[in-house]
Amino acid sequence: MKRFFGWLGFFVLAATSAQTVTAPGGNLSLTFQLTDKGQPAYSVRFKTQDVVLPSTLGMRIKDLPALTEGFEVLKTESNVVNEPWKPVLGETAEIPNHYTQLTVALRQAATGRLLTLIFKVYDEGVAFRYEFPKQPQLNYFIIEDELTQFNLNGNHKTFWIPGDYDSQEYAYNETFFADIDGAKIDMNNGIGLKTIRSNQRVQSPLMMKTAQGLYLNIFEAAVVNYPVMHLEVQPKTYRLTSHLVPNALGDKAYLQTPAVTPWRTIFVHDDARKIVSSRMILSLNEPCKISDVSYIKPMKYVGVWWEMHVGKSTWDYAGSQNAQNAADGSLKPSGRHGATTENVKRYIDFAAQHGFDGVLVEGWNTGWEDWFGNWKEDVFDFVTPYPDFDLKAVNAYAQAKGVKMIMHHETSGSVANYERHLDRAFQLMKDYGYPAVKSGYVGRIIPRGEFHDGQTMVNHYNFVARRAADFKLMINSHESSRPTGYHRTYPNYIAAEAARGNEFNAWSVGNPPMHETILPFTRLLGGPMDYTPGIFEIKMSYYDKSKSEQVHTTLAKQLALYVTLYSPLQMAADLPENYERHLDAFQFIKDVAVDWQDSKYLEAEPGDYLTVARKEKKGERWFLGAITDENARTTTLKLDFLTPGKKYKAILYQDAKEADWKTNPKAYEIKTMTVTAKSKLTLRLAPGGGTAVSFEPLP
Repeated sequence: MKRFFGWLGFFVLAATSAQTVTAPGGNLSLTFQLTDKGQPAYSVRFKTQDVVLPSTLGMRIKDLPALTEGFEVLKTESNVVNEPWKPVLGETAEIPNHYTQLTVALRQAATGRLLTLIFKVYDEGVAFRYEFPKQPQLNYFIIEDELTQFNLNGNHKTFWIPGDYDSQEYAYNETFFADIDGAKIDMNNGIGLKTIRSNQRVQSPLMMKTAQGLYLNIFEAAVVNYPVMHLEVQPKTYRLTSHLVPNALGDKAYLQTPAVTPWRTIFVHDDARKIVSSRMILSLNEPCKISDVSYIKPMKYVGVWWEMHVGKSTWDYAGSQNAQNAADGSLKPSGRHGATTENVKRYIDFAAQHGFDGVLVEGWNTGWEDWFGNWKEDVFDFVTPYPDFDLKAVNAYAQAKGVKMIMHHETSGSVANYERHLDRAFQLMKDYGYPAVKSGYVGRIIPRGEFHDGQTMVNHYNFVARRAADFKLMINSHESSRPTGYHRTYPNYIAAEAARGNEFNAWSVGNPPMHETILPFTRLLGGPMDYTPGIFEIKMSYYDKSKSEQVHTTLAKQLALYVTLYSPLQMAADLPENYERHLDAFQFIKDVAVDWQDSKYLEAEPGDYLTVARKEKKGERWFLGAITDENARTTTLKLDFLTPGKKYKAILYQDAKEADWKTNPKAYEIKTMTVTAKSKLTLRLAPGGGTAVSFEPLP
C-alpha cells in the first residue's frame, strides 16, 4: 500500500478494499481501490515502474445522480483464465488468451444502484469495462459522460491524430504529450469532411513511449452499441479522460440494463514487439457467432479504382469527376468513365492471367454525378448499373475466367438510404455470385446530425456485418469507425480502411514515410486494414506532367507492405499496365500469402521501422517484410524462424543502392540465395524504403 500514498497526492485513498492482480507472467499488475469519497480508482505498474497513476472511474447519467462516488464494495473475485482460440482468418492459426481477472461488485449507498467493474491483466496490457446489472434502480438510461481517467507519469513521446468525430484519415503527429495541440495541424491534407470540436482532444489508439523505454498504448475493444472513445488531453498534468462521440442530440449512449461498455485497454511493455504483435483486442471480443464460416475466405484482388484517383478515368458516367452534376437523365458519356464493360473485362483478363481471386469495380452504378457535398439522401440504389456496364455480361465473363467480382457500395454517408436498400443490394450480389462488398461512407451522415463515430453509426456498421452474414457475404468497410476486434465475433467483417490509406498519395500531400511504421501500433491493433498497397508508378507526373504528388515510399517498400500491414483482403492497387512493365517485382505480389499460420515480429519501433516474418497457412513458405521511415537503415536478421534442417530459396526484392523515396523511388533489385535457419540476412533499406523476401523450401 505504500506506493499509493507516494503518488503526487492525486487524491486520498481509503485503506480498505484495495486489491492487486498480476498478469500470468508476473511483470504487469493492476491495483483497484476506492478513494475516501467512495470513487472507484485503479493504477497500473510494470515491473518497478508506475505506468498509470491512480485514476478514477465513473459515469454521468442523464437526469439521474452520477455514478461517480459514494460506492461500497459488495464482493470481489479473482481468477486466472487461459482460453486460446482459433480465428477463421488471422496472423496466427491460434491466439493465446491468458489473463488474470478481477471482478468488483459495487453499490452506491445513496441510490442503491449497482455497478460491476471487470479487470483483465494480460502480460502485455490491461483491460477493464463497466457492467450495469439488471436492477430495480436502473433500467433504461442515457450516458451523459464517461469519466474514465488515464493519469500518466510523464511527458511521453506520443503519436496522435486529432479527435475528429468523422474521420481518422490524418497523418500521425509525433510530439511530446505536453505539445499535443490540434491547432498546429495543417488542415490542407486532402480530408473531405472534418469535425474537430476541440484542439485538446485526440483519438485512440494512442501510442506512446516513455523516457524510461516503456511502450504504452491506450485503446478500446468490443465497441458494440456504444460510441467510439476519444481522449481529452490535459497536457500539463499528463491526464487523459475518455470522451464519447455524441449523437445529434448531444447524448452519448442509450442503454438498458443489463448492459456493458466496451473494454478500455492499456498496452504496456518494454519491448515494442509485444505491443504490435498482441491480439488482446481481438480476444476481448465475443467468440464467433457465425455457424457456417466456409464462405469466409481470404482474397487477393485488382480493380477499377486507382485509375480514377490518378485522373485516368472517372467514377461518373458523364466523365466530369466533380460530383456536382445533377443526374437528369440526359447525361452523355465523354469516354472517360472507368467502369465500362470492356475496361472491366481487361481487369478480369489480368486477374485470371496472374492468379488473382477477384476484381473490384467502382463507379459501376448510377448516382455518381452528384453523390458528394449536397447532403442528399437518395443518391444510390445499389442495383442499377450505368448503360455502359453490362452486369450480366461482366459476371458471365468473370465466371468463365474463374474470377470473382467484388461489389462496391458507396453510401455517400446516406446510411438511412443504404439500410432501406440493403437487402436488395445483398440479394443482387447473391444472384451474381459476388462474395464480398467494399462499402464506403464518404460525407456527412444521414440521419442528419449523426457522426461517423457515434453510437448510431457504430450500430450501423455492426448491423451491416451481421446482415451480410445472413447472406453469407464478406464486408470491407471504408470511412467507417476504426475496428476494435468485432471481426472475432463476425469474421465475415473481413477488413476495413478507417485510417489514412494509400490513395491520399495520389492527390494530396500524401502519407509521410513514417506513416506505415505507425499504423501497426495504432489502427491495426483493432483489425485488418485495406490499405491498398502495391503502387509501382510512384510519381503522379507520369500521368500528368504538371502534378507533383507522389507515393512517399520506394517500390520495394510497396512490396514489403503486403507483409507488414496485415489483411486477409489485399489489393494489387496499381494499373495492370504498370505491373506489366515490372513483372519481376510483381511476382512477389502474386506469391505472397494473405492468411497465416504464424507471424514473427522481428524488429519494431513506432515511427521508425518494422520487420515481420510470416508463415503461410497450409504451406511451408515464409514471407518477410521490412520497412523504414525517411531514414535509410541497415539491419542484420537471424532466420531462426525457418524450420531447422531445411534449405530455402530466398528471393529478395530490395531497394537498389541509389534508391530514395523522393529522388529515385523505382530503383530496385532482385537477388536469390540459399538460406537455412542458421543463416543471417543483412538488409539495406533506402530512405522511405523496404525489403520483401519470399522463402521457398527446397527439395
